[in-house]
Amino acid sequence: MTENPLPPCPECAGAYTYEMGALLVCPECGHEWPHGSGGAGASAGAAEERVIKDSVGNVLADGDTVTVVKGLKVKGSPSGIKAGTKVRNIRLVAGVDGHDIDCRIEGFGAMQLKSSVVRKV
Repeated sequence: MTENPLPPCPECAGAYTYEMGALLVCPECGHEWPHGSGGAGASAGAAEERVIKDSVGNVLADGDTVTVVKGLKVKGSPSGIKAGTKVRNIRLVAGVDGHDIDCRIEGFGAMQLKSSVVRKV
C-alpha cells in the first residue's frame, strides 16, 4: 500500500486527506484548507498583514498622529470629543466592535476609536 503524499490535517492531524480542486479536505473532521499552505499558519500570517485605513483611505500605522473628523459622544462625560481634536501616537489593535485604534486623548484619557472617524495628519 502506498503512503499518502499529502500533508496531514492541521486541525485534527488526520492522515487521510485528499484533494478536491484547489483545496485539501480531511474526511475525519471536515476541515478544508488551500493546497500548499499550512492551514493554521497561513491564517496567522494573513492576520499580521491586516491594513487599517482612515476615513479617507490613508493607511494608518503605529505612532501616527490623527485628527477626529466628527464629534463623538463619550459615556459618562457631559461633553464629547469635538471634531478637529488631534490625537498623537496611536496604536493599532484588534479591538471590539470595529474599535481598532488605541490612544490617549488629552482631557479624556485612554480610549479606543474606530478608524472610520479619524483622518491621518
